[in-house]
This record gives sequence, structure tokens and C-alpha cells, in this order.
Amino acid sequence: MPKLKRGDSDERATDFVESLDRGLRLLQKFGTTTGPMTLSDLARAAELPRATARRILFTLERAGFVATDGKLFTLTPHVLTLAASFLRSSQVVTVLQPVLDRIAASAQEISSLAVLDGEEVVFIARGSPARMFSAGLDIGYRLPSFCTSVGRAMLGRFDDAELAARLAAMHRAPMTAHTVTDPKLLLAAIIADRAQGYSLVDREAEPHFRSVSVPIRRYDGAIIAAINMGAHVDRVSAAEMIDRFLPLLREGAEQVKSMLL
Repeated sequence: MPKLKRGDSDERATDFVESLDRGLRLLQKFGTTTGPMTLSDLARAAELPRATARRILFTLERAGFVATDGKLFTLTPHVLTLAASFLRSSQVVTVLQPVLDRIAASAQEISSLAVLDGEEVVFIARGSPARMFSAGLDIGYRLPSFCTSVGRAMLGRFDDAELAARLAAMHRAPMTAHTVTDPKLLLAAIIADRAQGYSLVDREAEPHFRSVSVPIRRYDGAIIAAINMGAHVDRVSAAEMIDRFLPLLREGAEQVKSMLL
């Protein structure tokens, strides 16, 4: 990464468009609740003056991203064009989608691709066997990184000191009775996962679900994503995940390494 020159930070500050930042922040707040929201609710959630939120909402309505009956506001399907643009332009999705489909067909289980976004993982692609119509994690679904197999696989890209600092600062609320939240235990688990080249997390993110993940590395070895397969604990054992799923995931990750820049 090139070093910033003197004055770069000042130039970026000058180029910063506050109104756009506020608009994007408000747009994201629609996902914090189910159903339509009032102007007051949105302004409060985005920490914006009511008048500012009103102008932003009417701008978004004019652009087709928001609909209103005069009192309540909702997102329109037009917002999906933003997600579609990401998926079309993402090299990792383009390269991994055939791999996910092949893995899913071989194992007759759902496979997923995730990337790290701050303290969370977000699932951006998946492959499903033909017999399955709706199951697994939807695209766009988010989970804490510290208690998921994809998250731990990707957190392994940080050196031990940075990883320890990130874990200590991370919000680590338990998701189930099995969730490990102690930063020292998490550090040891992620270091061990890094050494073995995969992560298996058992009922820590969801009470009856376990999954196994491997990191996705680009051509220079840097971890940029992770792929996983998971199942209900009553249906697939941890041993079966290691014996049957892990080889497929590892093979897929190795196949794409030279294709990712």
C-alpha cells in the first residue's frame, strides 16, 4: 500500500461530502427494524436533525430508493441495484461462485462465501444442491466474526499482537450458551485454526448449528475471504465435517488462489 503524502489527509477531508455520508447512514437505518419507519424514528436512529432527515428521505424518494405514504417510509426494491452492483463487480464472487456450486453438488449441502466487514462477517455468495430450495444463510446475512467459523478463519490473517488487540476491543456478546467470549481463549483458538488451516465452530453462533470453514487466499497468500459448509448438529457430526466437507473446501480454496488478485 502506498504511503500517504503530507496533505493527503487534508485533501480527503476537503473532498468529503457530508450530505452523502448522512444519506448513506440514514439509508442503512432501515435495516434496524422490521416494517415501515416514521421520519422521527429514522432521524433518531441516524442521529440527524429531523429537518435534515426529511430532506434526505425526499431526495431518496425522488431517486426511487424510498417510498412513502406521507407518514411512513419504506425502502423500494431499487436499493437492490446497489447490492447487485457489488456482486457483479466483485472478483471474489465471480471466481468463487462456480466453486461453491461444485462443492454444494458434491456434498449435497449448502456452501457459503463470506468476507470480513469490521467486527462482522457478511455472506456474499452461496451454492445450493438442486434438491434444496431455501435453507442456510442468505446473501447479505451478517454475524459476529469472533464466534463463527468463517470469521475465525479470516481473523487469522492478523498477526498475534493485532489479533489480540482486535479481540479485546471487539463487542463479544454470547450468541448461545456455548459461545466463547474470553479474548484469551479466542486468541488461542484462532491461532490454532490458523496453524491447521481451517476453523470448526460448534453451536457458538447458533444453538443447533456447527460449521467448518477454510480461508480464501489470493495469489500472494493474503486471506481475503472464507468459504464454509454447515449443518444442524443432529444431522452432521463434527467428525463428518472434517472427513467429508473439509477436503472439498480445501480443494476449492486451492483452485482459486492463482485467480484472485
